Amino acid sequence: MNRFANSADAPEFDAPGIVRRTRRRRTVGIAAVAVGLILAGGGTALATNVAGGSNSTPAASGTTGGSDATTMLYGEDPTIPIDFAGWSLEGAKTYLAKTQTKLGTVTEKAVKGCKPGSVIGVSPHAPAIVHNGDTVGFTVCAG
Repeated sequence: MNRFANSADAPEFDAPGIVRRTRRRRTVGIAAVAVGLILAGGGTALATNVAGGSNSTPAASGTTGGSDATTMLYGEDPTIPIDFAGWSLEGAKTYLAKTQTKLGTVTEKAVKGCKPGSVIGVSPHAPAIVHNGDTVGFTVCAG
């Protein structure tokens, strides 16, 4: 038995090669995840930019003023465009509280094809800029 135990050669391992392969796989994996995150983030930014600039909501399509009638420019430099088209009045009030602006007059207007209670106009609207403490009025769909 001892003859067989002492005669076997020890296995040879290529430790530097194993380490290189492991590092290479790890690097490729991290790069793949990073590219995926960049593409997902870029796609999200592109979708946000396109959706923010379009006037595709059913509530806003009935207005005659276009997207500027429901878009409020908030802030200093740079201004942040907020499109209130299709928002509920409660959602708009909550957003005004977050931006420290005051709720002005709320008027109802009968527009065909809009959801009752949804915002169809904002005053002042773009290109006017709204700052903290300003008063913002809304026109909502009466049904």
